[in-house]
Amino acid sequence: MVELALPKNSQVKAGKHWPAPAGATKVKTFKIYRYDPEAGGNPRWDTYDVDMDAVGPMVLDALLFIKNTIDPTLAFRRSCREGVCGSCSMNIGGRNTLACTSGWADVPGKAVQIAPLPHAPVVKDLIPDLTLFYAQYASVEPWLHTDTPEPQAEWRQSPEDRLKLDGLYECILCACCSTSCPSYWWNGDKYLGPASLLHAYRWLIDSRDEATGDRLDALEDPFKLYRCHTIMNCAQVCPKGLNPAKAIAEIKKMMVERVV
Repeated sequence: MVELALPKNSQVKAGKHWPAPAGATKVKTFKIYRYDPEAGGNPRWDTYDVDMDAVGPMVLDALLFIKNTIDPTLAFRRSCREGVCGSCSMNIGGRNTLACTSGWADVPGKAVQIAPLPHAPVVKDLIPDLTLFYAQYASVEPWLHTDTPEPQAEWRQSPEDRLKLDGLYECILCACCSTSCPSYWWNGDKYLGPASLLHAYRWLIDSRDEATGDRLDALEDPFKLYRCHTIMNCAQVCPKGLNPAKAIAEIKKMMVERVV
């Protein structure tokens, strides 16, 4: 897997250090990226020595402990704490993942290094600006398109056709995949990225959808689809175990088959 780049701005200097309380016997150091664009100044790495006897097993537990008891200025997103909402996605130990499902004891190295998702604008500290990411997701029109009059009960689907959606609908839009993709780093304003294309394929193969041609036409573009070079970072980091690269390959196959 390609090593992930740190957030934009290579001039990240050492910042403040908070030592562990006296008498702590199980201490772990957390090295956390800090940056507030509105306040000005340069990004920095703040370090916190934490008494792990007072902290739960996940990285999110440690972040909440730091914010609640050491440094209330630390900013990050979180919500469900169950690996469902995707809010707490960040780069932990060099890997994009969810803080709520990542154990701090599993992070290699002496210190747990935590940064925002790479190659995304920083709102503050560990919070990335995902405005473009969500706009790209919306651009694939991730809802059912039909011309047939709506049935009185429901749109029916065979069990076999329903199974085709497994491995696609489970995406939680955490952006771990797209922000780990070098092609997305280079052409993020044009290439839709792994997550959006995964969702595009989910609707392309939905047996109830009647806009396959229009959906493929919308993706027929040198950048929107074809910047994927099968690097596979997306599949490596997906916290739900999905494979966006495979979905992208299937879209490309559909493109070829419709012109043959």
